[in-house]
Amino acid sequence: MIFHRIQQLLRKPNAATPQPVPLEGSPLASGLALHIGSHTVIACHDCDLLNRLPEGATTTLLCARCGAVLYQYKPNSIDRALALTLAALILFILSNCFPFLAMKSGGFIQETTLLTGIHELWKQELYGLAFLVLLTCVLVPLLQMLGLLYILAPLKLGLRPAVQAARVLRLVQEVAPWGMMEVFMMGILVALVKLGHMATIIPGISVFSFGALIFIMAAAFSNLDPALLWDRLDLRRYA
Repeated sequence: MIFHRIQQLLRKPNAATPQPVPLEGSPLASGLALHIGSHTVIACHDCDLLNRLPEGATTTLLCARCGAVLYQYKPNSIDRALALTLAALILFILSNCFPFLAMKSGGFIQETTLLTGIHELWKQELYGLAFLVLLTCVLVPLLQMLGLLYILAPLKLGLRPAVQAARVLRLVQEVAPWGMMEVFMMGILVALVKLGHMATIIPGISVFSFGALIFIMAAAFSNLDPALLWDRLDLRRYA
């Protein structure tokens, strides 16, 4: 998916970053982290080698054996992710409130929005396609944005985590593959090319806001620091 490729590019580590010190012992399950003294011990996701991460690391840390990324420092990750999520929500509202495309043929102009396009698919009895577009381009992105706001806003304000915030974060991560806005955008571009000789296609505000939304959402997820989030969501910190 283009969306996930953008995230990978934004997350690409610096090859010159130092490696953590390996810890002797049998491997743990991949990704399992333990706190020993002032250090965090984590098992590499790729080779299961135990690595001791230094306290307060401010750089990208790589596995001592295979070079996989164990931790990537992201300064002000909560602030940045929250700001980008708010920007994405504004773009999402614009994408669903203004005309998406307008077709002009023989002096007749017909405008359509994203939601009216889904309604037309339903009227043509393309129920599966209509539901798929609604799910991947409207419901899942909206769920991701609202979920991130629900998680990040209390943390930004210095409050206790919201009720069931950990489950919401897990849900946001699980539904991420179903967000396919970039696929829908590619379909729109193909339609513009194929219908160009039949009528004059006028892109609306929603096309540009929807395109910007794809990149803003990718940036928001790339600025998230999962290790920091899970640590801040641990209710034992507030006991």
